Amino acid sequence: MTPEECPNCGADVPPRARSCPECGADETTGWNEDATAQRLGIPTEGFDYEAFVEEEFGKPRRTGLAWYWKVTGAVLLLTLLLGFLRWGWR
Repeated sequence: MTPEECPNCGADVPPRARSCPECGADETTGWNEDATAQRLGIPTEGFDYEAFVEEEFGKPRRTGLAWYWKVTGAVLLLTLLLGFLRWGWR
C-alpha cells in the first residue's frame, strides 16, 4: 500500500504511485531508509564519471575563443601594417 507521505524523505506521494517521486523509495526497498543505491542497482563504487560522460555524449569539443583571438590579432596587425605603409613611420 502506498503511503501518503514518504517515510524516507517526507515528500508527498501521489495516490497509486509505485515509488516516491523525490527519493525513489518503494515497496521493494520498504519505504524506509534502506532505499539506497545498492538496492536500486546503481553502482556506488568504481563509477568513472568522465568515462560515463564520454560514453554518453562523446568527447567534449573545445569551445574556447582561441580562433577569435587569432583572427582579431591578424586584423589588428594588418590594420597597423596598412597604416604604417600609408602614412609612414612618423
